[in-house]
Amino acid sequence: MRPAMQRSGIYRFRLARQSDLAAIVRLLADDNLGGTREIVSDPVDARYLSAFAAIEADANQLLAVANDATDRVVGCLQLSFVPGLSRTGMWRGQIESVRVASDLRGSGLGSHFIEWAIAQCAERGCGLVQLTPDKTRGDAIRFYERLGFVASHEGLKRNL
Repeated sequence: MRPAMQRSGIYRFRLARQSDLAAIVRLLADDNLGGTREIVSDPVDARYLSAFAAIEADANQLLAVANDATDRVVGCLQLSFVPGLSRTGMWRGQIESVRVASDLRGSGLGSHFIEWAIAQCAERGCGLVQLTPDKTRGDAIRFYERLGFVASHEGLKRNL
């Protein structure tokens, strides 16, 4: 089940379209970490097109954007719905790639967008929502803690 568009004040949240990719990549690149690992180009790098196609084809993936009143893409996030055996077969919602346009950070958009994402997880039957902000993003970690997220686990990654 794909979510319908939803409004929150002057913002609306909806599924991303391929035509949103350039704006999404710009958002992902608009910080210290993203600036070192994303490629902003015209046309959009083919790897983003391939990833978008895979996300769009997978019923357990949801790539969403936030639009402002002028229809500008001002936020993005990806939800992954993950089945699991632990906790009696509980599904989890994984929130990744959260970005809000730099001129709107602190405006409340991020809080509304994350609450929307949590509601999508609840509608899908998830019993837990998790995310893994980079340890160097102290402001982001404090933001998620204000929204009720708890640093209950240590996350490890290994590049391949």
